[in-house]
Amino acid sequence: MRHSRYDSTPGCAVEATLEVIGGKWKGVLLYHLLNATLRFGELRRLVPDVTQRMLTQQLRELERDGVVERKVYAQVPPRVDYSLTKFGKSLEPIVLMMRDWGQAYLDDRLAAPENGANDENGKQIKF
Repeated sequence: MRHSRYDSTPGCAVEATLEVIGGKWKGVLLYHLLNATLRFGELRRLVPDVTQRMLTQQLRELERDGVVERKVYAQVPPRVDYSLTKFGKSLEPIVLMMRDWGQAYLDDRLAAPENGANDENGKQIKF
């Protein structure tokens, strides 16, 4: 659900951020667009588990929110390029931190896959 305005509660900014970059595939798409302009087909190959419909939807939402720029070329076959806007590039530190956190999480899970992850003290966390 899209909000037209946000209140001033402390969690509201987090809610606004997640409304823009939340979604199963948006973080992955942003990561791939950090250093390159990519065509739709290239994004499909980089994220093979996303359906064409979902990829289109997530890219449209990112474009609507001013994070991604979509450039259509009048040629046959049609060519559409996606790149991050200046505003979208401001998400780079967040996306890279999510990547780093995810890698640490996966490393912990691989260290004790049958029991869950470990906390900062090495104690296992059960899921």
